[in-house]
Amino acid sequence: MTNINLHSRSLVTIDDLSNGEIEALFSLTDEMSESLNEQSEVCRGKIMASLFFEPSTRTRLSFETAMLRLGGHVISAIDIGSSSLSKGESIADMARVAGSYADIIVIRHPWEGAARVVADYAGIPVINAGDGSHAHPTQTLCDLYTLKKEKQTLKGLKIAFWGDLKHGRTTHSLSYALARFGATILFHPSPGLEMPEHVLRKLTAECGGKLERDTAALGYASGEKFFPVEAAYITPNHPHQLAMMPDICMQVEFKTGVDALYVTRLQKERFVASPTKEGELQNAYPVVDKKLLERKEFKKTLVMHPLPRVDELAYEIDADPRSMYFKQAARGVPVRMALISLMLGDRNITVPEEIKPFGPKTYHPTYKHGTEIRCPNPICISNQETEIKYIRPEFRIVNLEPPILECTYCEHELRPKFIASSDWHEGTLEYKNYHKADSHWIRKIKPDNLIVFTTEEEALAQGFKPDKHIAQNDENSE
Repeated sequence: MTNINLHSRSLVTIDDLSNGEIEALFSLTDEMSESLNEQSEVCRGKIMASLFFEPSTRTRLSFETAMLRLGGHVISAIDIGSSSLSKGESIADMARVAGSYADIIVIRHPWEGAARVVADYAGIPVINAGDGSHAHPTQTLCDLYTLKKEKQTLKGLKIAFWGDLKHGRTTHSLSYALARFGATILFHPSPGLEMPEHVLRKLTAECGGKLERDTAALGYASGEKFFPVEAAYITPNHPHQLAMMPDICMQVEFKTGVDALYVTRLQKERFVASPTKEGELQNAYPVVDKKLLERKEFKKTLVMHPLPRVDELAYEIDADPRSMYFKQAARGVPVRMALISLMLGDRNITVPEEIKPFGPKTYHPTYKHGTEIRCPNPICISNQETEIKYIRPEFRIVNLEPPILECTYCEHELRPKFIASSDWHEGTLEYKNYHKADSHWIRKIKPDNLIVFTTEEEALAQGFKPDKHIAQNDENSE
């Protein structure tokens, strides 16, 4: 048996939990679900700080209900305007103060990466209840738990994501977890709201599956079987011969239909659009209704939604036994009870050794020369003026050919156009050159020595000169 210990740890993204830890959490959730009214001594005397700086109903109430059912207490702040953040206080300072008042913090914030900063400075366990479009790990736990209860397994499931996949933090977090557990995912975004490229890259790079975008291969799902499909993540469980024939692979994969439709609303608060553009997006938004579910390929398909819904989910299907969204919401209480009790060290759980964590976590070297570059995501916490005294941009090198850096706060990618090495000198300034990012030099520069630039002006400002190929091209263009 293996002992699972989450004591004093934080949950910022779903990557902070291994597959084994998630399975153990679900075992404790089952136990608590059967005796909700008998858990009032588990966290007696403990205090949870509930910091919700964005609107929330289900997540906030389920967290607070969970803590109260565990016998703990709740202190809260639910509006930036009524907190010292509106006076210019940094999130880091706020985290330090809240950490001295409570035993655990739950935070929701519109800035992506804010939960990471709170976890770095609070000194107590922190749970991310949603940071912008970035992550929502506890909703993912509720979603996984629902799938496991209804389908008895997570491995081999086929899930279709539906709606606003660009801004939906629930789909971002859930896609990573499903891929880790060996699920296949269809992406059906509303036009213009496709899954971000950095999310798709991470799925294939870290989970080992294949991203299928071939029109002919997707045609089976798009035309013959289901609905328009923009891309599909195929779990790596297929025989090699089958994987070499994408159109046949898709037919085999989806012959029995999909196990769940995961529907999301149009996230109007996440983008700036004109009334006309907003109306166009709303009019083109896909809807799940009774007519769709009458098709034979959806006979055993669950309908899931993190809520709230707007018009993308018809009320007429609420009574359908395949509709899971209210069960998802209800299960949020025991899931979060189990999580809180484990993170506060008030409960421990053991699981069979055969439940293994999802491999070793992929190691990416830290980019060490990032003082001059910024995260391209405008709402990343590292780009907010009030935080500049506390945090600086931080990146991991997630790929070398081509070079790709990932922000450690919001996970958005930076794809530089030019590169150089900190080991340039060789005793003379003659060799302090910068190069195009796709040049052969990327294979010669060690990650510890890599310097990247988004423009030539940045390279020149740091005293670097163009290599002969860039210089010749500049001369020819004059």
